[in-house]
Amino acid sequence: MYSYNYNSINLKIELFMNGQFTAIIKKDGDWWIGWIEEVKGVNAQESTKEELIQSLQEALRDILELNREEARREAADNYEEVLITP
Repeated sequence: MYSYNYNSINLKIELFMNGQFTAIIKKDGDWWIGWIEEVKGVNAQESTKEELIQSLQEALRDILELNREEARREAADNYEEVLITP
């Protein structure tokens, strides 16, 4: 059975709705590694914490834009975009 911290989940939804995401980062040997927990595939590895955070920001922007482009391409034409909040 899974246990959930609903306060944590609500905070994450609020951050996501405000355009903020959660980065998991850690030092691994000589490298800093990290990923964005809300968006699969956004990860990076850098030699400094600052570089890692910058790389994660760039990767997040890139993947969100690619996802938007793909969704619009798949919709082809005659579609409507509607903002949805969780």
